[in-house]
Amino acid sequence: MKTITREESGVFEFGRDMEPVITVDPGESFKIETWDPFKGQLFEHRLGDFTTEDIPVMNSPPPGFDANPVSGPVYVNGVESGDTIAVHVEEIRPQRGFTTTLENLGNLPGKEGWDDCKINRAHEIELEPGPSGTTADGTARFEINNHDWEWELNPHIGTIVTAPGRTVQEPLTTQGPWGGNMDVRDLAQGSTVYLNSYNDGGLLFAGDVHASQSDSEYTGIAVETWSEIVLSVEVVDEEVPGIFRIEDEDHIIHVDSSQNAGNPWAALDNCFIAMMNELVTNHGFSEREAYIQMSVNPGITARTYQFIRPKFFTVGVKLNKEILEQFSE
Repeated sequence: MKTITREESGVFEFGRDMEPVITVDPGESFKIETWDPFKGQLFEHRLGDFTTEDIPVMNSPPPGFDANPVSGPVYVNGVESGDTIAVHVEEIRPQRGFTTTLENLGNLPGKEGWDDCKINRAHEIELEPGPSGTTADGTARFEINNHDWEWELNPHIGTIVTAPGRTVQEPLTTQGPWGGNMDVRDLAQGSTVYLNSYNDGGLLFAGDVHASQSDSEYTGIAVETWSEIVLSVEVVDEEVPGIFRIEDEDHIIHVDSSQNAGNPWAALDNCFIAMMNELVTNHGFSEREAYIQMSVNPGITARTYQFIRPKFFTVGVKLNKEILEQFSE
């Protein structure tokens, strides 16, 4: 299997003029060894309290500091500019986990109190394998203040992009029709994400895997991890409004962000409109049927994947496919 190793991965910008690291055929599985957002710096220094000299603050990094590396590009034979590509997430294997609080990141800076939370401090999260024998379905274990906590892992890809048509982007804050740092916890093993291609070959980049995350990622940092992911790509006839569309065995999800759409209301509205259009165009709903479903059916939910002031507000509208099965009866 073709692989982008950790030693040859971890770039802090992506664009159309970068040489492909690997070239694959449609449907061919390939592996990427991803970095954590600090590219191993915290593990090289220490967990616990650290200074901005150890790890500069991500929200307003000083000159010369980079964060959130991605790996690529992957050139896919046969993909042309203007195509839509379907990226199938075949495996995600987190390998080592931690989380942090940062003094200028998250939703507490500027608020009274919570002083112990507005500091640079990192915590290691133990990742234990699950029934599969891997961390794909494993358990997180975390000790703090003499309390032992555990929860199920939900590994997912935080950042996935294709090279834009003209600009060079950095992966920490990018969000646009080419994809972005969206931290969508539904972009998990077994899902497929649909992305726009702006160049021949697609020029796909991925990284920023999280071992687990709550909705909103309120502190600004999930359980960050090194990982191995296995993907495959094919060209499909599928429109991608907003930033991207995700589908798995049970759900369809349309995703957008305030950065891309202009404000949070527009982002959420775009997701609802995209879902209604899909129901009408692909599944035979009348416009009125689709519209009413958005308000009355509990199988349709709105997700807040990122709520990290002042930069990130990412939302999705998620539809349970049981609705489609009922409609076809």
